[in-house]
Amino acid sequence: MWQCPKCDRVFQINNQQHICVKKDVGELFIDKPDDLVLAWDTMTELLMQWQPNTYSATTKSIVYTSNKAWLIVKPMKKELDVKFYHKDKQVSDLIKNHVEYPKKYAHHVRINNESQVDEELMGLLKSAYEWSIND
Repeated sequence: MWQCPKCDRVFQINNQQHICVKKDVGELFIDKPDDLVLAWDTMTELLMQWQPNTYSATTKSIVYTSNKAWLIVKPMKKELDVKFYHKDKQVSDLIKNHVEYPKKYAHHVRINNESQVDEELMGLLKSAYEWSIND
């Protein structure tokens, strides 16, 4: 793992090319509904129990990294777009969209309040996290 000395983001590849920006996560939630902040806080509190695991803000999203980037949360106007990666296409009514990449799938879930950070969502995220550390 490599940590950029300028922005402190963590990457799998040394000197990985990226947009270097120092941003506080709170900046991404300016003018967003309180329910989104609570949903993100609840989800992140649970996610950070799984180690190794870090997160950092980018220009418009929050990237979670274990051995690789495995989860991207984008605060939108009224929802959080929760995008996680897995080698297999996951099946759940929570998943609104799948995007196929070489050797992995991106899965998009949308949440807009804390109650949606439930057992089913956390199970999907746990599977993605485990894939990220074991792949």
